[in-house]
Amino acid sequence: MKYNHILLLILLISFKLTAQTNDSRVITTAVPFMLISSDARGSGMGDMGVATTPDAFSQFWNPSKYVLIDSKMGFAFSYTPYLSQLVNDIKIINGTYYNKLNDRSAFGVSVKYFGLGDIDLTDFAGNYTGTVSPNEFYVDGSYALKLSKAFSMGVTMRFILSDLKLGTGNDDATAAKSFAVDISGYYQSDAIDFTDFQGRYRFGFNIQNLGPKIKYYKSDEGDFLPTNLKLGAGFDFIMDEYNTVGLTFETNKLLVPTPPIRDANGNIIKGKDDNVNWMTGIFQSFNDAPGGLSEELKEFQWSLGTEYTYLDAFSLRAGYFHESEIKGKRKYFTVGAGFKYNYMIIDLSYLFSMGKLRSPLDNTMRFSLTFNIDEFAKGGDTEKKDK
Repeated sequence: MKYNHILLLILLISFKLTAQTNDSRVITTAVPFMLISSDARGSGMGDMGVATTPDAFSQFWNPSKYVLIDSKMGFAFSYTPYLSQLVNDIKIINGTYYNKLNDRSAFGVSVKYFGLGDIDLTDFAGNYTGTVSPNEFYVDGSYALKLSKAFSMGVTMRFILSDLKLGTGNDDATAAKSFAVDISGYYQSDAIDFTDFQGRYRFGFNIQNLGPKIKYYKSDEGDFLPTNLKLGAGFDFIMDEYNTVGLTFETNKLLVPTPPIRDANGNIIKGKDDNVNWMTGIFQSFNDAPGGLSEELKEFQWSLGTEYTYLDAFSLRAGYFHESEIKGKRKYFTVGAGFKYNYMIIDLSYLFSMGKLRSPLDNTMRFSLTFNIDEFAKGGDTEKKDK
């Protein structure tokens, strides 16, 4: 499907996932697609995953979890139609591979692609000047190491490319590039005996996208990457050998400076100058909101999710996501389900917007597929023996 370049500008604004108004204090960054949930399992629990139990998509949420995953090796694929209520060719595709090297270490690699479809360009007279297909993507690799029986940490290296040029004859409209690092940790206790059930605690954190600003059009200044702090905690109610119910809470905060309040001449009235380097911006982000501590606390988004699992073969999920009225207004419920058949896992999720601002993923069905390679290999060996 093809669109005028004016529509592209509208879509780029929508990628912020928020709308600026007179009373809003929204923080915006470049390449916000990097923070969009990569899989249907996490999406089905209110867009969370930093402290949930390990799965193939831990690369996006918290790669430290890979050392505690049950299967040794696998790969996963997800597809997300974006703004599906308006258009049909904007999409997010994610592919992930992980390998548990031994009981103490694991690695993972992934690629995430955001395609904006085909866009027709015209001049001021309305004459057709060409078609472009803007896109963004990143590729990354992680390594996780178990530091104790219950705690592991991981590091991720990421290369980012954003090719949003319109091809209007501007020779400086080159693709923007940058790199980033994640630092993560995950704790999962052994099963603990309670009166009528066993329980298991989970904690996780991930500091994502630590890296220099990304520069468009060969400019001297750049835009902040979506550096983000994820914190989460959860508890599994292991009712018996068949049934498990997990509850998880997660909060996120962008480690990016809050825009100050300026007068008509651009002078700062309240707040701090946000034209700083990325490292200074991380520390400044905790104490620069014009509204003080009250506004700083509103910059924390939070999610609450639950997952019921039967025999590790079937799962039902639900979640809620909340964002402050002055920081984006996103509020939505999610539901999801997962099915495992032999070595394959299928996950689905659906989102319902509840706030004043509809999510770009409102009323969208999301899909992800996981293949456990080692289970597939074992199945093949069994078939050979039976023959």
